[in-house]
Amino acid sequence: ETKVRDAELSGVGLVGEQRERFKQIETESAELATRFTNNLLDSTKAFTLDLTSEEDVEGLPLTWKGAAAQMAAGAGLTRDGEPPSPEAGPWRLTLDAPMYVPFLQHSRRQDLREQVYRATISRASEGETDNVPIMKQMLELRKETAVLLGYLSFAEVSLAEKMAGTVGAVNQLMTQIQDAALPKSRQELDGLEEFAGTKLELWDTAFWAERQREQLFDYTDEQLRPYFPLPRVLDGLFDIAQELFGVTINPSDGETPVWDPSVRFFRVTDDTGAEIAAFYLDPYSRSSNKRSGAWMNVCLSRKRMPDGSIRLPVAYLCCNQSPPVGDVPSLMSFTEVFTLFHEFGHGLQHMLTTVDHPQAAGIANVEWDAVEVPSTFMQQWCYDHDTLIGVTKHHETGAALPEELFDKINGARTFMSGTAICRQIYFSEIDMQLHDTFDPSGNESIFERQHKVARDSLVMQPLPEDRFLCSFSHIFSGSYSAGYYSYIWAAVLAADAFEAFTEGQGSRSDVGRRFRETILSLGGGRHPMDVFKDFRGRPPSTEPLMRMLGLK
Repeated sequence: ETKVRDAELSGVGLVGEQRERFKQIETESAELATRFTNNLLDSTKAFTLDLTSEEDVEGLPLTWKGAAAQMAAGAGLTRDGEPPSPEAGPWRLTLDAPMYVPFLQHSRRQDLREQVYRATISRASEGETDNVPIMKQMLELRKETAVLLGYLSFAEVSLAEKMAGTVGAVNQLMTQIQDAALPKSRQELDGLEEFAGTKLELWDTAFWAERQREQLFDYTDEQLRPYFPLPRVLDGLFDIAQELFGVTINPSDGETPVWDPSVRFFRVTDDTGAEIAAFYLDPYSRSSNKRSGAWMNVCLSRKRMPDGSIRLPVAYLCCNQSPPVGDVPSLMSFTEVFTLFHEFGHGLQHMLTTVDHPQAAGIANVEWDAVEVPSTFMQQWCYDHDTLIGVTKHHETGAALPEELFDKINGARTFMSGTAICRQIYFSEIDMQLHDTFDPSGNESIFERQHKVARDSLVMQPLPEDRFLCSFSHIFSGSYSAGYYSYIWAAVLAADAFEAFTEGQGSRSDVGRRFRETILSLGGGRHPMDVFKDFRGRPPSTEPLMRMLGLK
């Protein structure tokens, strides 16, 4: 059914002039997406801010200064003929996220924060790198595509292949969360301005939020790292998998070739001892030959072979944490632990599938807005007391994570959560409206619609000259067109699934087996709404996510 649907959405049913026009639109759209990306890259590279005095970088972390000094060195800058250094500078700031985000969080120079903020919201919005006409063309072409395929809007085309199914279902979910998040966001802003002792501008909020967070939850990643040695974290993670899903993960290093000596290999067995899957773990950063980030990828899919045997699934789990140094194991930040749990969730859905057809086994054929559910679900265990304490062990003393630090980690989870979720709703709403009710050929400009959405979903309004849409690559050159809501949708399902383990309706292992037999097992062979109902006994609710974020 989904293959037929995808073929229809690819224009297979069109004939004659309609087919030729559809193909022409596909070509034009791809070219426009490339131009959008190139304009954004060129505009991002065009801005630099060179800092030369200690006052310019006051408050910024040494790691940031090191990266900024390296940027300055690459540009040939010097101080009195000497090469740049983290301590003495000069330092070069760019609009790449790892540079400007920490700058807005830590720089004590309000005037420089304003300059950088204004630069970020105006990228690719004028001159040779102006993305405005490109966005208008893309929206017009997408609307024309929808009409050719027999839909009223491109949003309907997008949702035809997603779990949500309809624009109405997305809007209903967004409204429920927004109604709870907006009052909390207002309270957060009032509290932040009281903490700062002044009315805040848009370029001030990140700075003062970080100061408030430091005061309320006084811990750093460096304090936490000694408690999270990778070997202990893996043992704890595998213990959780055994308790919840009845699987045992067995180290099997040396049984298969690997592409780097640090890569490990594991086999997965069920409660009868039968092997059901395997995976590679590539945990460490290697700047010379490994891209950044973290991901799960498919090595082999589960498949019934012609002789009736089953080819078992194999996964790649890749992260980018610091390698061990001497006798000291790899010490993980909490974010890295969180990331490992996330990718392991993807891996579980791939490895524990019972579907014998590769086209629907594991994550294959799972709708875009549902595929992040197992990974987001596994993240939640990082905030479960017994689980987090269970994966910690100080690499020198053997002590578990102190209760005080756990309380701070758990408390920080809901810090500024109303503002954060309102921002996600804002992005999701503007994406959906641009692809549903907005007429790109009408009198209303794309930015007028943006500000209309902002009035409904944000407490602090964007500047009149805000042009962030010109750098919104997710929906104009990525895969999230009329699908940005998927982040929140998956979070709702994952929070609801996690709450099933805390309601007292059966032991954790009983609920875990049911989770395995539905969400982790059925892959893309059934609609994810039906799969979720099989597990939960009802449709998903937004209430658990709102409780988790402290919105209720």
